[in-house]
Amino acid sequence: MSPIPQEKTRRGGFTHPALLYRGSDAYLAGIVPFITGGLDRGEPVAVAVPGPNLALLEDALADRAGEVRLLDMTLAGRNPGRIIPGVLRAFADAHPGRRVRIVGEPIWHGRSATEYPACVQHEALINLAFADRDGTILCPYDVERLAPEVLADAADTHPVLVDETGSLPSPAYDPARTVAKWNLPLPQAPDGALTLAFDDATLAEPRLTASRYAVGAGLEPGRIPDVELAVNELATNTVLHGGGSGTMRVWTEDGHVVCELRDRGHLTDPLVGRLPVVRATPGGRGMLLVNHLADLVRMHTTARGTTLRVYFALAA
Repeated sequence: MSPIPQEKTRRGGFTHPALLYRGSDAYLAGIVPFITGGLDRGEPVAVAVPGPNLALLEDALADRAGEVRLLDMTLAGRNPGRIIPGVLRAFADAHPGRRVRIVGEPIWHGRSATEYPACVQHEALINLAFADRDGTILCPYDVERLAPEVLADAADTHPVLVDETGSLPSPAYDPARTVAKWNLPLPQAPDGALTLAFDDATLAEPRLTASRYAVGAGLEPGRIPDVELAVNELATNTVLHGGGSGTMRVWTEDGHVVCELRDRGHLTDPLVGRLPVVRATPGGRGMLLVNHLADLVRMHTTARGTTLRVYFALAA
């Protein structure tokens, strides 16, 4: 496995290669030297990958595993919208003025078709979120288990592709085009979805209605406040920024309680809800909070209006 290119590491700046690996031996050959090389340079290193791969790396690193921030991406990054603020930028921001190395594997075999568009947009938006940072975020892709279309998207979202033959610039790299490409209309809500129109005078109704529905659907009690807070933030944003009124729909789908809010607003900032907010900064925390609370957030936004859909898993 060819080493990860380090030209920009010496000069400073941000690099975002995709590691296209086949099997666990190639996985370790591509990632372990990247990790230990960073440690040897005195760079803070974090690894956020699915649990089985995390165990492989921890075993291969042996005594050096204790020098690395290790996270199970299936937990920390279940919602792709949470990864930049809660994993990547959280780690980088904890080491101001230092170059960091991060291994992030947000797309693995088993990600659902519902989750996948949010994953691709996340990968594209890393480039914008770290444009002014020093560091390398290496993203592994399992060539043997992921579909060819997924690997093609990796070429769209990563400027450098690394495999057993070496590393090359990706001719398809165009993260802005990728974000727009995956800004797709969401599937229609089912006919039986509970539907509620609301405005400023009835702003409490979406929160109360979603809470009652989630209780009836069997969502564990400890997560009911998550539903209430997320829906309240979205409904408040609708009233303040989405034309003053909106529609909420709630239903169950594939083991999740789903809450959808539609309004006439247009979200033009692709990083909304994906960057940490400085404590002294007024506002700007609504979508960030929603991303941290929900198991998945999907969005479609145009000049004609915005649909936001938040998912809460019924099983832990």
